[in-house]
Amino acid sequence: MHLTNSSPTITPRDRHLLRHATLAVCCAALFATLAALVQTGWSPLARLDRVLTDHLHRFASDHTVWTASVQMFSDVGGTITMRAALGVTAVWLWLIGARILACWVAAQALVGWGGHWLLKLSFGRPRPSFSDPVSHAGGPALPSGHAMASAITCAVLVGLLWPRIGRSGRITACSVAALTVLAVGSSRFFLGVHWPSDVLAGWLAAGTVLGSVTVLVELARPGALARDFRRVNLRTRPRIQRVLVSTRPPRRPTAETAADPAADHPDGLLR
Repeated sequence: MHLTNSSPTITPRDRHLLRHATLAVCCAALFATLAALVQTGWSPLARLDRVLTDHLHRFASDHTVWTASVQMFSDVGGTITMRAALGVTAVWLWLIGARILACWVAAQALVGWGGHWLLKLSFGRPRPSFSDPVSHAGGPALPSGHAMASAITCAVLVGLLWPRIGRSGRITACSVAALTVLAVGSSRFFLGVHWPSDVLAGWLAAGTVLGSVTVLVELARPGALARDFRRVNLRTRPRIQRVLVSTRPPRRPTAETAADPAADHPDGLLR
């Protein structure tokens, strides 16, 4: 009797789906917990929000130059800028033939925008109010649109770069993205237009959107994202070797290369 291993094989696509499904479920659960605490007025969270916001407002009022710099950074890293960056990226991907990847990027922007306003209108949380505000913003507070949009945009851009860069490049890209997300999000409660928990909710909502959109695209078009990533690599990778070959002076043929033409090729192989 021959025994065979009947356990299912876990493919890279399965791990990819599981990873993003876990991200979406965990972020959604944490967001729901945070929103419930906000809605029920849980005193430790409400007290922390108020203490941090009041302290930062006093600091912002006393340091006007620093506050103006933070306001400028918050405006530059706002929702319009972030979603415009995703829109330009989606158009570029479409033009080079990576259509599914372009739709994935566009869906992240659109679902993030729609989910942001749906959540805001659903909870209707008031923003912080001061007699001498240093900045103004309209609409409900929860979640922070700046925090949500910056997290989605930076994660998408790092994801597009990930297969094309090495270890040091990945560390740099992740560091820059993390610092950008932290700076944009923290600028909102520093300026007194959001509670700190609004910013945390925005980051959790962004994780939910990133994971759920990726899972839906993978289920609808299995393997299409991976194929488009390879297509982007083929269309955009630098032709360094071709340039080096074209600028290298030709070698004089010898008896050895005449007998073996492949030996004179830069790679030692005929193409």
